[in-house]
Amino acid sequence: MKTKLNSLAVIALAVAALSMTAPIVNAAGTHGQGHAAKIGSPGKAENATRTFSITMYDNYYEPEGLIIKEGKTVRFVVENKGTLVHEFNIATGDMHMAHGPEMMMMVEHGVLEADKINWDAAKKMQASMGHGMHNEPNSLLLEPGKSGEIIWTFPDHAELEFACNVPGHYDACMMGNIKLVH
Repeated sequence: MKTKLNSLAVIALAVAALSMTAPIVNAAGTHGQGHAAKIGSPGKAENATRTFSITMYDNYYEPEGLIIKEGKTVRFVVENKGTLVHEFNIATGDMHMAHGPEMMMMVEHGVLEADKINWDAAKKMQASMGHGMHNEPNSLLLEPGKSGEIIWTFPDHAELEFACNVPGHYDACMMGNIKLVH
């Protein structure tokens, strides 16, 4: 049975995560740059062989997991039906863990608020630190009620997952496996 936390519980998890001392490291590039062999690469819409509709709620995704053929290009249409900002990010588990401190820095610099993205703060963080705009081809960061899409070409033989790396959300198991098959 899937456990679904209410919004207050998710906010409490996020607050708990924010109150913990997090190492400040430069995790720039953990979204997809330099990792094409591991996670795939941006695709072209005309090459997409399948479309997945992904719905983000306040601590889970629908569907909970995906089965995708190796080497195929897929279109993801992602909608945030939760009350909080959420991310849909395609990566390895290790890459998600490495991306966490960057997301924490976005909270610390006022870029990520519980229910919105402060784009002025993102521009300031981008100018001062070289990241903060969260603009990578394998990732969408969406406010409540917003939607977007990713076109992605998957590699062969990879262990991937999609996850939300907003502080506290990955820890609340907001993730799903991507099973690549022949």
